[in-house]
Amino acid sequence: MIKFYFSILRYFKKKKFNRHVSLGDLVFDRKNTAAFYGFGEGTTCYNNALILGDVKIGKQCWIGPNTVIDGTGGLEIGNNCTISAGVHIYTHNSIDRNHIKHQQVKIGDNTYIGPNSVIQMGVTIGDNVIIGSLSFVNKNIPDGDKWIGNSRGDISCP
Repeated sequence: MIKFYFSILRYFKKKKFNRHVSLGDLVFDRKNTAAFYGFGEGTTCYNNALILGDVKIGKQCWIGPNTVIDGTGGLEIGNNCTISAGVHIYTHNSIDRNHIKHQQVKIGDNTYIGPNSVIQMGVTIGDNVIIGSLSFVNKNIPDGDKWIGNSRGDISCP
């Protein structure tokens, strides 16, 4: 019976949006998921995002599928941001399980983080920033910058 119910949901999702999504996203609307976590008005969040700790997300943001949104050290994301599919944002590390370190991450307004990028703990990303796909961000990025690749190597496209 349950399998039949999910088959119907899958059929209508494909018919309406021409897409296949995870089981959770068949059942729960992305706006409802964002509202459940207290994210800002108009923000949507895929149900299969892993959300941990103290996460604050502003208005009109999009949190893509298969993301890790770690707020165990505190995470603030501004308004009008895109956190693309597969992005991992970390506010802790557990290299030494006896001494787990936490540091807050802040992401400004109007920021785009490309697919499969990783944001390290302790980083502040300014407003109007574009981070390219597959980037590793381990230091602060100022307002209006465009970063691609490994931030440690200062690869930027002003």
